[in-house]
Amino acid sequence: MIDTHAHLDGEEFREDLTEVIRRAQEAGVEKIFIPAIDLPTSIQIPQLCSQYPGYLYPMAGLHPEEVKANWREELAAIRPLLDNPQMIAIGEVGLDFYWSREFEQEQMEAFEEQVRWSVETRLPLMIHCRKAQNEMVKILRRYEKDLPGGVFHCFTGNQIEARELLTFDRFVLGIGGVSTFKKSHLPEDLPAAVPLSRIVLETDCPYMAPVPNRGKRNEPAFVALVLQRLAEAYGVSPEELNRQTNENAHRIFTRV
Repeated sequence: MIDTHAHLDGEEFREDLTEVIRRAQEAGVEKIFIPAIDLPTSIQIPQLCSQYPGYLYPMAGLHPEEVKANWREELAAIRPLLDNPQMIAIGEVGLDFYWSREFEQEQMEAFEEQVRWSVETRLPLMIHCRKAQNEMVKILRRYEKDLPGGVFHCFTGNQIEARELLTFDRFVLGIGGVSTFKKSHLPEDLPAAVPLSRIVLETDCPYMAPVPNRGKRNEPAFVALVLQRLAEAYGVSPEELNRQTNENAHRIFTRV
């Protein structure tokens, strides 16, 4: 399995990262992709990944919730980091108007700048979007023909929203622990609207642990629970779902 989105650089893993990675390997996780959220994490994550070569893979980017008045300076410092051949994607980037619209305009400008980086570097985008799909889609449409692709991370929407995102041909949906929650409609909506060729697995750890670990710290080993639930939903074997989602991940993340 490939966990395409795990925040293993967080302080939640500071005490026992070695054990967390060992459990992931024992569970059958063969690669873990680690998004950044700001300048410090964009610098630190490649250093962390170099301790686990061929297993942890870094990204760099400015998360929408980290966009503040100094976003231009932050982006200017992040951009050169993408020249590191270790980097597999630009992320985590996007729009988030869930808590506040205080920096709405700045978020949109920062996101568009990083979308342009994707066109320029040919690195895929790892996109975070909450309460902002219309605005996000409007920005992406301007660059649609030139973008190399990416992941709409942590997709929890409905069939209509899924179909709109899938009009971006080179993008896939990142599916995580929410798909296992009792009230989630994803097990019905995904097979109805999203072909297996358009999803990748993720945990978004330490957040949103799948059932039966909901409420606990999430970790990459738990991606197996997501795989199992999606295999049931799509009516295929876990092996088939794993093969297809790995193929999708390698198609998007061409440096892995």
